[in-house]
Amino acid sequence: MAATEHAVEITRIAAQAASDKMAEEIMARDVSEQLAIADIFLIVSGRNERHVGAIVDAVEDALVDVDEHTHRREGHGANRWVLLDYGDLVVHVFHVDDRMTYGLERLWRDCPPVELNIQSGEGAK
Repeated sequence: MAATEHAVEITRIAAQAASDKMAEEIMARDVSEQLAIADIFLIVSGRNERHVGAIVDAVEDALVDVDEHTHRREGHGANRWVLLDYGDLVVHVFHVDDRMTYGLERLWRDCPPVELNIQSGEGAK
């Protein structure tokens, strides 16, 4: 069973919001075959704690605009690894120094990637 269309749609919205805040190494994996708790993991990086916080805020704002709200949020105080749980989508926003340590890409490398269709251009900040 692949990720739902709804999960893909909100993942693309979250990825675009992260990109607009200059997030780095944006990638998503369809984990629906391996996990019952989520369809997609979106993984992004920020350069420092402040940047991580800005990315988190942008993702939350973009998803609230489409009536999606977090079920759970963890790690926001330290802004080293912030997890935003939307049910079908789990967003991981890492500080660049910590992303390799946890290696989520390695853990989920066998899961298919999700095409994000991120738009760049004048609207990106």
